[in-house]
Amino acid sequence: MGKRRAAAELRRDAEFAAFTAGAAGRLLHAATLLTGDREAADRLLTATLARVYADWLRMRADDPYDQARGELVRRFAYRPWWRRPQGGELDRLTAQERLVVTLRFFEGVAEEQTAAQLGLPAERVRAIGARATATLRSRRDDPGGLYGGGPAAPRSVAEARQAAAEEVTR
Repeated sequence: MGKRRAAAELRRDAEFAAFTAGAAGRLLHAATLLTGDREAADRLLTATLARVYADWLRMRADDPYDQARGELVRRFAYRPWWRRPQGGELDRLTAQERLVVTLRFFEGVAEEQTAAQLGLPAERVRAIGARATATLRSRRDDPGGLYGGGPAAPRSVAEARQAAAEEVTR
């Protein structure tokens, strides 16, 4: 192996180690939201980081975090149908809804970028996000879940007012 190649590989290793030290936590969080399982998230993240490491020298001008997040999304979106996500806070959502919610609301990716990354029109991404948000907000009968096992969330303003009035009279 030549000196230049050895120096390039050492530089790549150092840059990649610095990248993973800073970004692996966020990527693992996104993978956990998508898969709903910590072990599946670890496997997804490992495969993603292996691919990013292999492409590291070719993506000089690109943002490595965007590339890694894109690879994570692709690996999740195009996995076999029998490996559907189960569990986690986003349990009631479909795989496509999980992708949109994770990218739009947890990662802060713009609607147009999310649409381009998923190969969907922006209007479809907006509709999927609205449906997923409604599904997550309607999760009221889950003990110990989103609302901490307390009373069910009110369905309307009138129910909230009535509940507040009952609380005052007690």
